[in-house]
Amino acid sequence: MGDALLPSVEALPKGSGVIFRHYSLDPVQRRALFQEVRKIARRRRLVLLLAGRAELARAWKADGAHGRGRGMMSAPVHSRRELVRAQRNGARIVLASPVFATQTHLGATGLGRARFGMLISRAKGPVIALGGMNHKHAKSLAALGIYGWAGIEALTVRPKDQNLKAVPT
Repeated sequence: MGDALLPSVEALPKGSGVIFRHYSLDPVQRRALFQEVRKIARRRRLVLLLAGRAELARAWKADGAHGRGRGMMSAPVHSRRELVRAQRNGARIVLASPVFATQTHLGATGLGRARFGMLISRAKGPVIALGGMNHKHAKSLAALGIYGWAGIEALTVRPKDQNLKAVPT
């Protein structure tokens, strides 16, 4: 998100969540940026997850960890196999993606409503829709029982008909 990161985090509604990834930064820069996001998250009462090992998330005082493996609060899933693995590893919430085509993963084919619905019908906990999401898409998936939706470009590119109050549904 570049320069849009901190203003976007600042604009999120209370109760929203942030998954901090930023793997491309060197460790010192990543930790410093995480601390800036953490200050905003605490003040705004946002849930802050650190992508990576659960031990690192604890050391950095994140609210939890996001990724694959045991001890993760949330996990990304792109298939039934990944959903089953995430649930076996104890993930309390999953981010299923990509639902629709997205600029952040050019060339990736979205699941679409039908395949997304079949995938999440097997989920044993809350599902967050990710990938090409915006307020309009979230409304179209509400009947499938999504817990909420997440995005990157939806938070940095704001068409007139979209606002940040759409998180979660």
